[in-house]
Amino acid sequence: MVLAAGEGRRLRPLTEHLPKALCPVGNVPLLDRALHRVAALGFDGPATVAVNACYLGDRVVEHVGGRAALSVEPGDPLGTTGGVANLRRWIDGRGVLVGNADAYLAAPDASPGPDVAALLAGWDGRTVRLLGQPVDGPPQPGDFGRHRFAGFSLLPWSRVHDLPVEPTELVHTVWRPAEAAGELEVVEFSGRYLDTGTPADYLAANLHAAGGGSLLDPTAEVTGGHRAAVVGAGAVVRGTLDRCVVWPGGLVRADEHLTDAIRVGDTLTVPAGG
Repeated sequence: MVLAAGEGRRLRPLTEHLPKALCPVGNVPLLDRALHRVAALGFDGPATVAVNACYLGDRVVEHVGGRAALSVEPGDPLGTTGGVANLRRWIDGRGVLVGNADAYLAAPDASPGPDVAALLAGWDGRTVRLLGQPVDGPPQPGDFGRHRFAGFSLLPWSRVHDLPVEPTELVHTVWRPAEAAGELEVVEFSGRYLDTGTPADYLAANLHAAGGGSLLDPTAEVTGGHRAAVVGAGAVVRGTLDRCVVWPGGLVRADEHLTDAIRVGDTLTVPAGG
């Protein structure tokens, strides 16, 4: 199950134009990155993949099409727990791999899918597993030992069948209770992980996807200078970019020099300095 219902409040005003799950990273919508990763693990099509939607849900539904089962949540998003519980009939006794659409993951030595395959390997169907990124320094409240959650978890049916269909989070209803019961395993992910939840992290994910240089869509018209930039389809860049993202169809005029920013359309510039 790919979680794509959130409002992305910290990413505003970008998410006033697109749901966070459809914001492009490296010129690929985040949701497509997640679907590609789980497809490479063998989960493909509505029998084995589901996506939930709520905020700007019609955009998500249209984008997914027939690639996955869809769960459209009315009103406000149900959170990670409620989103999973709302798909209880679809899960139907199976364990479920739950991934956040906004998780940017990149391993230097493995492609998407194989990079997280250890999360599934040898699973006994009873424990809760989390993908975790190693952290240095003193533990933070959200950490799990020496690891920080990195976007994917694996839940047994025994932890899913009684979850409430209400706005709650898996960290409270599944992960911490499993940890307290000695039934939580953290599988280490040693690559790069960003949750893309803020403009700074969103920009960092894009620049990482560009590999340290610039990534220009072939249909973009770029006559200005650029250093470490991602430019989307149909965009026009006549000015100068330094550590920037230009969304598809965006415009940067000849007299503009953008630094650490995201440009949407021809007027919206979102600062993204770290």
